[in-house]
Amino acid sequence: MNTTQITTAQRIKAIVGGSVGNLVEWYDWYAYAAFAIYFSNSFFPDSDLNAQLMNTAGIFAVGFLMRPIGGWIFGSIADKIGRKKAMTLSVLLMSFGSLLIALTPTYKTIGILAPALLLIARLLQGLSVGGEYGVSATYLSEMASENRRGFYSSFQYVTLIGGQLIALGIQLILQKLLLTETQLEEWGWRIPFVIGALLSVIALYLRANLHETEAFENKKEVSDKKKGTVTELLKHPKALLTVIGLTLGGTLAFYTYTTYMQKFLVNTVHLTKEQSTLISFISLFIFACLQPVFGALSDKIGRRPLLLGFGILGTLCTVPLLTALSTTTSMWTAFFLIMAALIIVSGYTSINAVVKAELFPSEIRALGVGLPYALTVAIFGGTAEYVALWFKQAGTEQYFYWYITGCILFSLIVYAGMKDTKDNSSLDKD
Repeated sequence: MNTTQITTAQRIKAIVGGSVGNLVEWYDWYAYAAFAIYFSNSFFPDSDLNAQLMNTAGIFAVGFLMRPIGGWIFGSIADKIGRKKAMTLSVLLMSFGSLLIALTPTYKTIGILAPALLLIARLLQGLSVGGEYGVSATYLSEMASENRRGFYSSFQYVTLIGGQLIALGIQLILQKLLLTETQLEEWGWRIPFVIGALLSVIALYLRANLHETEAFENKKEVSDKKKGTVTELLKHPKALLTVIGLTLGGTLAFYTYTTYMQKFLVNTVHLTKEQSTLISFISLFIFACLQPVFGALSDKIGRRPLLLGFGILGTLCTVPLLTALSTTTSMWTAFFLIMAALIIVSGYTSINAVVKAELFPSEIRALGVGLPYALTVAIFGGTAEYVALWFKQAGTEQYFYWYITGCILFSLIVYAGMKDTKDNSSLDKD
């Protein structure tokens, strides 16, 4: 059957199944970032907080280095044997990584083995989440109706942000209601990783009952030599380079204002851990709600105007916003500055998945979306926190603000030169 025969109920089931699995994967991924301020001293013996955070951020960045491999492996699986099977395997791997972090003894107990096991767990999670993005972006884009692709695919970032919200929500509950700071640092930080492993079972069930996409089914007769191979992918150099340029500024801005921001508020703005968690939670909740709004807007006016809006405003406003944020003493001023930044970033986050999916034919779509994206995120998004802390330690934190600006400017040049994928979509050829 063709896509016009897919019912609304099937589309909703696809969004729920694809998105909930995505939410669990990203919850597990972000739990590490959210609780790093509590478990860093359990794995690294240095008494200096900034040094401990740098070590923890270093392992966070190394996890990102596995993402291109995950994008390649799971992208190939999705293009060769199906989007559904690839998404099911990725959530299983993430579950195992979370369980390993939850059960790893501290440095005081097993010495150097503790950070080594933390590294292994992070590598497994990086492999998993690297595959998750490309496959779920492809799945949601392919299951959407032609005139609502921006809206449907925006739910990938709703659940991506939602994963972080759940991690922060659990952190707030543990901080304010259940545990003392000492208990959180001694053993309480393990709780979110146990929860993540359990949530994966629910995601696994939902994904096992998903429909495969018509775009994949319609290309079953295509030779396996053309499906999900790097050789075939390299025949689309313009699309590959577009994904890299499209992603570069957006991913750096996204990770700066989400995962790194909590530490920035504690380390630079000198708010309490509880205040920074609360600001992060409220701002991210609003940010998540904005994604479908921006996605639906792109279905009306096109993808390119939103990308240009992010590129222009991001280039002009990043240094003023972060400079003002670094000098404020007010919790609510900090919130409004972060919120302004997240509204700007929404021009990228809400539609980047569908834009990438619209660039590639279905036989290499998951690989084409996942691999160049994961490479770019590994180099720029995954290192954002580490680079920021390095500049801070060197006493030149403001250089980081200019670094972000330069990367967004590079992406803006790409946005200005590309066609609007809404009107030139490979998805229409499926």
